[in-house]
Amino acid sequence: MQQGVRVWEPTAAVLGLFCRGRLGRMQILAGRSWSCLPREMSRWSSRETSNPPPPQENPRVLITGGLGQLGVGLAQILRKRYGTENVILSDIKKPPPNIYSSGPFVYADVLDYKLLRELIVNNRITWLVHYSALLSAVGEANVALARKINITGLHNVLDLALENCLRIFVPSTIGAFGPSSPRDPAPDLCVQRPRTIYGVSKVHGELMGEYLHHKYGLDFRCLRYPGVISVNTTPGGGTTDYAVQIFHDALSTGHHECYLRPNTRLPMMHISDCHRATVEFMQAPECQLSLRTYNIAAMSFTPEEVAEEIRKHLPHLKVTYNPDSIRQTIADSWPVRFDDSNARRDWGWAPAFGLEELVSDMLGSIRDKRTDEGLPVS
Repeated sequence: MQQGVRVWEPTAAVLGLFCRGRLGRMQILAGRSWSCLPREMSRWSSRETSNPPPPQENPRVLITGGLGQLGVGLAQILRKRYGTENVILSDIKKPPPNIYSSGPFVYADVLDYKLLRELIVNNRITWLVHYSALLSAVGEANVALARKINITGLHNVLDLALENCLRIFVPSTIGAFGPSSPRDPAPDLCVQRPRTIYGVSKVHGELMGEYLHHKYGLDFRCLRYPGVISVNTTPGGGTTDYAVQIFHDALSTGHHECYLRPNTRLPMMHISDCHRATVEFMQAPECQLSLRTYNIAAMSFTPEEVAEEIRKHLPHLKVTYNPDSIRQTIADSWPVRFDDSNARRDWGWAPAFGLEELVSDMLGSIRDKRTDEGLPVS
C-alpha cells in the first residue's frame, strides 16, 4: 500500500443504499473502482445502454446448520427447483455418505466470519438460509454456547447478507413468546418476552433483521415455526420433540414415556408443510410482504390427543407421563395456537396436513424405514 493512500471501505449505510438501489449509476461511477462492493458492480458500464436486462438467474443458496432437522429436506426441494449445484449445504459435522453424495456440502462454522465471507463470495451466493442454532432445552443447559451460536452467529450472517445484498431467511419459533404473550391465539405482533435463551435469541434475530430491513433495505425474511414433526431426523433437544419420538416408540416398543403433561397443547406442523412454507415465502415478491416476520400454523394438539390418533392405527400403544420440570415450564410459557392470518392473506400460505394426515404419514413412513433397515415393527 502506498503511504498516505486511504483504502475506502463501505459503511453499513452505504451498503444499505446499494441493497435498496438508491445510489444512481453516475454517483457510483464518480468514484474509483471498488472491489469490495457487490459483484454486480463489475458488470456496469460507464455508459447508459438500451440493452434489455439479462434473464434472471436461479438463486445460489447457502444453508447453514444444514445437517439439523430441516436443512437436508429443504436442500432437496431447492435443488429440484433451482439445480443441484446451486444449493450448498453446510455444517460443522461430517455428513453421512448419502448426503455428501447428493449435492454440494462444505464445512462452515457460523462463528467464523472470514470463512463465511469466503464461501459467500467464492460461490456467488444470493440466498442465505440460516438454520444454525441451539434449541430450547439444549440451550438452557448451555447458555454461554447458545448465546455464541444463536446471537454472535446470527450477527455474522446478517452482516454478510447486508454486505453482499443477499436475501436472508432466519427461522423463528413458538419459543419467541413468553408467559405474558397472548396464547390462544398468538398474533404476529404482540408482547413476547420469552424466558429461555433460545427464545431471547430468536426475538433478537427478528428485531435485528427488521431493523436492518427498514434502515438499510436488507431483504430479511423470518417465519415463526411451530413444533416441526419429521421422520428422517432424530429429536435434537427441542421441547416439542416428544411429538416425533412417540411415533418411533409406537412402532418399536409400543410404549412412550412423555416428558410433558397429557393436556399440554402446542402448535405443530408436518415437515413437508414447513419446507413448502419456507420456499413459498422466499419466492414471494417483496411487494406482497406487509411484515418481515410471520407466524405459520397447521394444527395444535396435546400428547393425549396425538396418542389417541395413533391408537386408531396401533391400539396397543401405551403412554406414561413423567413431566420434566424444565421442558414443562418452557411449554407452559408458549402459545397454544398461532394466528397466521397475515401469512394466508399476504402470500397465500395454507397447510396440507392436519392431525389425521400427519399421524397416517408418520406411521407409514417410519414403518417403511424400519422395514428397509431390517428392524422389527411393533
